[in-house]
Amino acid sequence: MATPRRFARYRPTEGEVAGRRVWAVPRAGLCLSVFVLVGDPKNPNLVVLGRPSASAPWAELGNLEPASLEALHEHWILPACHLVEFEGPRAAAERIVREQLGLEHLELRGPEVYSEAYPSPLSPESGHHWDLVFLFRADWPHGRELHSPAFKELRLIDTRTIGASNLGRSHGDILILAGYPLGARMS
Repeated sequence: MATPRRFARYRPTEGEVAGRRVWAVPRAGLCLSVFVLVGDPKNPNLVVLGRPSASAPWAELGNLEPASLEALHEHWILPACHLVEFEGPRAAAERIVREQLGLEHLELRGPEVYSEAYPSPLSPESGHHWDLVFLFRADWPHGRELHSPAFKELRLIDTRTIGASNLGRSHGDILILAGYPLGARMS
């Protein structure tokens, strides 16, 4: 007999609501994240990646604690963040554009929505962690310098020249989900 379905309907504790079973949040966690993939319309393999600035308030900008920020100092990341509680994906993407890219407005396309579950790297004994990912796409404004105080370096990078080992926070997985080819290690 097949295992009964557990529909993604959550409450703080497991139980029944209106005669239907509800579950507690998965033990290994559930993240709702937004990624803004900014490219160049002339080259579909280019995407904006940045190296976070240690002096920027990344705890607020991208939910990065100091140890994680330190571990990222030479890695590239996408403009991204978890949703703030009760924030919609588009509002989060617009916040990322303002706070991380330093732009007042960017024409956003999407979202594309992806779901992944994988063994928790932080506590494998707790089971699978679940990510719901909202991807928005945009084009970098023509003639605008690639610069933001949130990043010590911000560049349009051809993803075929960069390997997953150069990317922080598993952002290589996000690029692959979005259809970008990854290449070899870059310096």
